[in-house]
Amino acid sequence: MTEVDIPAPEKPAFKPVAAFCMFDFANSAFTTIIITFVFATYFAQGIAADPTMGGAQWSFGMAFAGIVVAVLSPIMGAIADQTGRRKPWLAAVSVICVISTAMLWFAGPTPDDVTWAITFAVISTVGFEMGMLFYNALLPTVATPATIGRISGTAWAVGYAGGLISLAVALFVLVQGDPPPFGLDKAAAEHVRATALLVAGWFAIFSLPLFIFIKEPESPGIPAALAIRQGLKQLVTSLRNARNHGNIFRYLIAGMVYSDAVHTIFALGGVYAGVTFGMKTEEVIMLGISLNVTAGLGAAAGGWIDDRLGSKKTIMISLVALIITSSLVMMAQDRTVFWIAALAMSTFFGPVQAASRTLMARLSPPAMRGEMFGLFALSGKVTAFLGPATVGWVTLATGSYRLGMATTIIFLVAGLLLLRGVKEEYPLSA
Repeated sequence: MTEVDIPAPEKPAFKPVAAFCMFDFANSAFTTIIITFVFATYFAQGIAADPTMGGAQWSFGMAFAGIVVAVLSPIMGAIADQTGRRKPWLAAVSVICVISTAMLWFAGPTPDDVTWAITFAVISTVGFEMGMLFYNALLPTVATPATIGRISGTAWAVGYAGGLISLAVALFVLVQGDPPPFGLDKAAAEHVRATALLVAGWFAIFSLPLFIFIKEPESPGIPAALAIRQGLKQLVTSLRNARNHGNIFRYLIAGMVYSDAVHTIFALGGVYAGVTFGMKTEEVIMLGISLNVTAGLGAAAGGWIDDRLGSKKTIMISLVALIITSSLVMMAQDRTVFWIAALAMSTFFGPVQAASRTLMARLSPPAMRGEMFGLFALSGKVTAFLGPATVGWVTLATGSYRLGMATTIIFLVAGLLLLRGVKEEYPLSA
């Protein structure tokens, strides 16, 4: 593909930047409430036959979702490059995520509903992750080279704020409501299941600004069938010519490894707290609220550090800190130590994720950003099944969810070592 220099705006406009950040505010309710703190814990403690088995089943479900995303991400990214549009694809997968999330309302507190819950959790997760592909590719549209790290970090911070506020609503309005609002039946866990409806509505409403205020450049329409054929051809060519973008692919491999650990810890953290320390839904939500505060502060600070030290250094500093703090989390024997270590660990989630997105934007040739972000999503998901699956396998083999989760530290160390060979050598507009 011929590379075309796409000039960045001289100064980022407020409305598109705010709309970009609001999408993070919208979709963070899904990751915090469904994947990490509320529904995942409810599944392990309320739907599954027993918590340990429930933790393993949830881990395997997330592993399967990772396989699906790994297959679809590079294909969809290449197709988006051919059509020159990301917003229509983002809208489609967001609708899938919203609808399948709402369907989790029907998962009652009985082992008979394990299949239903896992099925729609997987579908909604695939929709969410595919949306992140197209959403991330919009970052250079709203940012300038000088502000891309700051805007990426700010968006992550706003996202954590969205997670915090949605968790607070879930806790004080639904879970702890006495009596529960809308006549919800606690005996049937409707006050917890209703959090899925909260997430669906939250995502649908707060994602709207992105589709209204972010404008994509005009591009000639291409029939869907032709876009698919050309997109697949482009993907194959990109993979065959990997040696021509060796630095990018070295980064993708490193990101594949450490992102697996970060996503696994984030996705299974609530289950870990419930299974290992016996935390009930209310306490898990309070933990989630606290973690979102520290994570949001870390993300905001990480964006400024990114613009000053560079994306690679920001990621490496964050990974070292995550290795230390996650080790303390896994070794903690009482709740107080666990809480302190978890709060410290969460501070570095935002910087490593935001800086990873920024580094991908910095390294990618402008005309190939959709394709590169497709491979970026692939690198984060091609082995995404391995982290949760390893946790599940070790948990079943040892009967200890603590030992299962400890395997994520190995991925963090390996990712850090691989990242050392990456050179931050291309300007954003190159």
